[in-house]
Amino acid sequence: MTTPGRPDDPSVAVAAPRGHVRIRELPDTLVSQIAAGEVVERPASVVRELVDNALDAGAREVVVRLVEGGIRQVQVEDDGSGIVPDDLALALRRHATSKITSLEELEAVATLGFRGEALAAIASVSELAVVSRADDEPHAWRLDAATGELAPAARPRGTTVEVRELFGRTPARRKFLKAAATELAHAVEVVRRHALARPGVGFAVWHDGRLAQHWPALAGDPFERARQVLGPGFAQGTLALKREQAGIRIEGLIGKPEAARARADQQYLYVNGRFVRDRLVGHAIRQAYEDVLHGARQPVYLLFLEVAPGRVDVNVHPAKVEVRFRDSRDVHEAVRRAVEASLARRPMTAPSAMPIGAGWSAMAESAAAGRSPDPLLDDGAQPRLALSEPPPLGWPFAAARPAGPTMGAADAAWRTEARVEASSAPGASPVAMSTPAHPDGHGLGIAPGHLGRALGQVAGAFVLAENEQGLVIVDMHAAHERVLYERLKAAEAGPPQVQALLLPLVFEASPTEIATAESHGDHLRALGFDVAPLTAGRLAVRSVPAALRDADPAELARGVLADLAQEGHSTIVARARHDVLASMACHGAVRANRRLTLDEMNALLREMERTDRIDQCNHGRPTWRQVTLRELDALFWRGR
Repeated sequence: MTTPGRPDDPSVAVAAPRGHVRIRELPDTLVSQIAAGEVVERPASVVRELVDNALDAGAREVVVRLVEGGIRQVQVEDDGSGIVPDDLALALRRHATSKITSLEELEAVATLGFRGEALAAIASVSELAVVSRADDEPHAWRLDAATGELAPAARPRGTTVEVRELFGRTPARRKFLKAAATELAHAVEVVRRHALARPGVGFAVWHDGRLAQHWPALAGDPFERARQVLGPGFAQGTLALKREQAGIRIEGLIGKPEAARARADQQYLYVNGRFVRDRLVGHAIRQAYEDVLHGARQPVYLLFLEVAPGRVDVNVHPAKVEVRFRDSRDVHEAVRRAVEASLARRPMTAPSAMPIGAGWSAMAESAAAGRSPDPLLDDGAQPRLALSEPPPLGWPFAAARPAGPTMGAADAAWRTEARVEASSAPGASPVAMSTPAHPDGHGLGIAPGHLGRALGQVAGAFVLAENEQGLVIVDMHAAHERVLYERLKAAEAGPPQVQALLLPLVFEASPTEIATAESHGDHLRALGFDVAPLTAGRLAVRSVPAALRDADPAELARGVLADLAQEGHSTIVARARHDVLASMACHGAVRANRRLTLDEMNALLREMERTDRIDQCNHGRPTWRQVTLRELDALFWRGR
C-alpha cells in the first residue's frame, strides 16, 4: 500500500535531482553503430573481416574489388561453401555465427572469425548486400541489408559481399578516412597478410577496374609464397627456422642481420594461422637479435607459431589482432631460443658488392691523417691476439699466380672459364668449386677455409685475404671482438654466480613488487637474486648475481620485479651480464695500428670460421666483406 503524495506513489511524477541524467536503454541502431566502431576502422577492416569469413568457408580463390581505395565500394568474392537462403537474414544479426556454439568451443576456436559481429557491424555503417549460393541450391540468393529483401540472383557456388559508401551514415567517421591511395595500401596489406598464411589459396585485388595484386595458389614449398608475395629479396635475405619446444611449434623465415630495415614494416607473426601483433613474441625476437643488429635497425621475419588452441586466448580484442598466451614464459623462451639458434648456426654469408669508392676514400683519408678509421679503436697498449690455432702451412695460393705486374690474355680467359663452369654446374657453390689447372702449368691453390689465406693489412685496421671468390676484407678489431665475446658467453653459460651482500639492502616496495617477489621466488633465485619481504611495504635484497655486484641492488631488483609482474619473465640480468662481457671483449680485442704477423692473421681467419654470429660484432657492425672477382674485373674495366 502506498501513501498518496509519497515518492513511491506511481501517480506522483518524481523529478530527477538537478544535474542528474536518467539512465535509459540505447536504441538497437545506435548500439550497432557503437559496436561497429570497435570492428570497422577503415576499408581495410572491412576487407579483413570479409576475407576471414571467405577463408573460414573453405574458399580456394578470393577476389577483392575496391573503388576509391574501398571508400566507395568493397566487394569480396569467394568460392567457398556459401550460405543457405534460410540463414542469410540471420547472418546479418549481431552475435549470429556458425563458428561456435558454447564456451568450450570459444576457448578452443580454430577459425579466423567467431564473434558473429562483422556483417552486422559493417551493415550498420554502410550499404551492404550479400549474394550467396550454397551446395545443392539451384541458384543464388541476394539479400539487401537495408530493406531485408531476399531475391533470386545468379552466381556460382560461393559468396559475394558488397559494401558501398562506408561510413555514409556516420559522416563524422568518414572525415577521418585518408586519401584513396592510402586506404588502398592498407587494404592490400591486409590481403598480403592472409596470402602469406594461405599459400594454397589464390588472391586477387582489383582497384578501380584494374588488377592491383595477384597471388595465385601454390603447392609444395610453403616458403615459396614468401618469395611470391614479398619478393626474391626477402627470401634471399632470410634464414629458414624450424623448432619445437614445450609443445610450441615455430617455423618460418628470419632475416639475416644485414637485411635489417629502418622500419618494422616486414614483420609478420602468425599464431595458429592468424596474423597477430604480440609484444611478448616481439620482445623475444628483439632479444635474440640484440647483439647482431646495429643501432635501431629492425629485423625482418615471417614466423608461424602453432600452439594448442586451449593455451592461447584469441578473444582479447574486437579486431582479433591480439592474443594472450596461457604460458607466456614458455612462448617467450621458445621463440628466443629458436631465433638465436638459427642466427648462430647460419653459414658465413657476408654481403658481396662492397661499396667501392666512398669506403676506400674514407679509409685512405683516415690513414693519411694518421688516425684510426674507427672511433672505437685507439693506439694504446695492444693485447696479445690470444688465438691458439696455428695456421696450416704450405698453402699454394697467391704465390702460385704467374709473376709479373699484369695477367696475360690466357690467364684472363682461364679465370672467365673457371667462373662459367662453376656457375653452370647444378648446385655449385663458389666456395666448393674445384680449381682447374692454369694454362701455363701452375696450379691456383685453394684456401682450406671460407675466408681464404691472409695477404696483409691495410691502414693498421683491416686484414686482406684471398679466397676463391676474390678478395676478403676483415675489420680485425670487430672480428676479434666477436670471437672473444662468444668465448666469454660460452664460459659464462649456466646459472649465474651469486654474490651475497654483507648486509641486506632494504628498500620501500609497492604492493605489486611485494606480491611479485613472493610469487616468483624460484625465478628470482634462478637469476641469482635473493629478494624477500622483510616487513609490510619493504623488501630485502640479500644476494645479487656476481657479475653485477657493482650495480645498485635496489634498482636492479626493481627492474627485475617490474619485468616479472608485466611479462612473467625478465631479461635484465642476462642483458646486463652480456653488457659486461661485451665491454670485456671490446677492451680485450686487438685494436688499430697493431701489426699482425701472417700467422696471426690466418689464425684469426680460422677462428672466425668457427665462431657463431661472426658476420657482425656485438655492436651490430659488419666484421668482413667479400669483393668478388667479377667486381674487381669491373673496377678495372677488364674484359671491355
